[in-house]
Amino acid sequence: FQAKSENGKTIWDTEEVPEGSEFDDTWDPREQPEYQILFKQCVGTEDVFFGMSRKDPSTACCEDMVIKIKLPDTKYSDITLDIQDKVLDLRTPQKKLLLHLPYQVDSKNGKARFLSEEETLEVTLRVSRKFDYINFA
Repeated sequence: FQAKSENGKTIWDTEEVPEGSEFDDTWDPREQPEYQILFKQCVGTEDVFFGMSRKDPSTACCEDMVIKIKLPDTKYSDITLDIQDKVLDLRTPQKKLLLHLPYQVDSKNGKARFLSEEETLEVTLRVSRKFDYINFA
């Protein structure tokens, strides 16, 4: 097997290294918080009643990804959050979450809010999709 590389001394190409692997520190003893990934889509009456668009309930037709992360006994000021195109990196004094996202997102235009009564951080990210017959707007 002959690997192609522009530099003969490298053992892998940069394309082979997964995005976000620089954040992955398995020695960190902090536990991973509970989280869930939800998807949202914008629908109107033309979608629901008339079926005029090609949207369906699948994640392929969703515009936003919402990640809800349970952070008990955490203050908003203790949260460090870094969003890349395919990676969410969250750190608090007690918890650590490195999440490889199922879809590429617009990392520059997300929103995050901390719901203190629920002890939950809610991160909303716009999914970056290639235009196709469903996502054409």
